[in-house]
Amino acid sequence: MTDAVEDPLAFQVFNEIATIEHLSSTAFERVLPRGLSLAGFTVLNHLIRLRHERRAPALIASALQVTRGAITGTVKRLEAQGLVHSNPDPKDGRAKEISVTPAGRTARDAAIAALQPILAQLQTEIDETLLAKLLPGLQHLRRILDAARD
Repeated sequence: MTDAVEDPLAFQVFNEIATIEHLSSTAFERVLPRGLSLAGFTVLNHLIRLRHERRAPALIASALQVTRGAITGTVKRLEAQGLVHSNPDPKDGRAKEISVTPAGRTARDAAIAALQPILAQLQTEIDETLLAKLLPGLQHLRRILDAARD
């Protein structure tokens, strides 16, 4: 029998986060409303959560760390579904600004509602106090990583 490799602590943390991200994304994709992809939800959630009325696709791509092409494709699909508007930038007519429609807000809320049974199950297995204690550390780690990417 081989002893397990003892990886550096920071790597172990990243590894756990990556595994949690994969498991949670897969679970979320299974319950998303028909026609809404995880990428589409991510764009809607980004705009709504950060209260962006209008946002340039390049800024969305940068914030989500994806290519402009990926955002362009996702925005086109969301626009075809009536979930976002793509409007000319009033300062630069060649550029676009993306805004969420009321239907987009409804779709985002429906996606979160569809996730509620999974979240409720999680809260029966993990004490809410522990979740509350984990959140500040995770937020701090996110801020550090976010600042380091720019």
